[in-house]
Amino acid sequence: MNNAINKNLVKNFLMGLQSNIVETIEIVDGKNFLNDTWQRKEGGGGNTCILENGNVFERAGVGFSHVIGTQLPKSATDAHPEVRNRQWEAMGVSLVFHPQNPYVPTVHMNVRFFIASKKGEQDIWWFGGGMDLTPFYPFIEDVTHFHQTLKDTIDPYGKDLYKKFKDDCDDYFFLNHRNEPRGVGGVFYDDFNKKGFDHSFEFTKSIGQSLLYAYLPIVQKRKEENFDDRHKQFQLFRRSRYVEFNLLQDRGTLFGIQSRGRVESILMSMPPLVRWTYDFTPKKGSDEERLYTDFLIKRDWL
Repeated sequence: MNNAINKNLVKNFLMGLQSNIVETIEIVDGKNFLNDTWQRKEGGGGNTCILENGNVFERAGVGFSHVIGTQLPKSATDAHPEVRNRQWEAMGVSLVFHPQNPYVPTVHMNVRFFIASKKGEQDIWWFGGGMDLTPFYPFIEDVTHFHQTLKDTIDPYGKDLYKKFKDDCDDYFFLNHRNEPRGVGGVFYDDFNKKGFDHSFEFTKSIGQSLLYAYLPIVQKRKEENFDDRHKQFQLFRRSRYVEFNLLQDRGTLFGIQSRGRVESILMSMPPLVRWTYDFTPKKGSDEERLYTDFLIKRDWL
């Protein structure tokens, strides 16, 4: 088995993954993405694909980035002091889909590769990523399908990994200041390299390729559901939690800003419309209350 690190192989896969997802979502939505290629003054660049005010998605963003630098931002060196004073490269695909219909959940996915080099020393590298689901209305079959697809994807790499990465996802996508989960989770992993480059890369490829299988059946099932202004207003209110997490806690957002990334591309994950309602309490016995009591909790979905 060849376990040599091949950055070009990773980059080609990520660019192909972005293209495949964009082409598929264009078919589902019926509207094309805008492609925005950009360069970063400090080194590297990327391609942001954005669809707004579509037939299915209010905003869908799929970004590829490959950035290069000589000094990592504090958010990275605090977590990994061993990479301080090294040249580094980070590449990945990140996406967020915000649907028009409140019965369709929001989804987020990220797969990434990081490598830090120093002359005369071994490279430090790892893969990371995952995906998570944020429904606005509670459909247990949708959440079960999402989690089962992820478990089926991960099990060939180790029967213990789904539970570990699910727990890590629940812990990560948790709004500490509100003491509530952002959604119903999924999987999240980082610093993944223990079994060598080939194994870690294949695992990351499987995660990236599973997004469409995990999410699109839910979209197709829910996108034609009838909804009224009450449902839309609740969707906009729940999106406020998404914004709070991304701005206050998300390590990827912090890394992008501190490393002087392209702000428009970093913040493409934000929903175009959102609202904050003061001291909102859902009506007793409503679907909105059931989302809080039965779904916005840490639990086993399978």
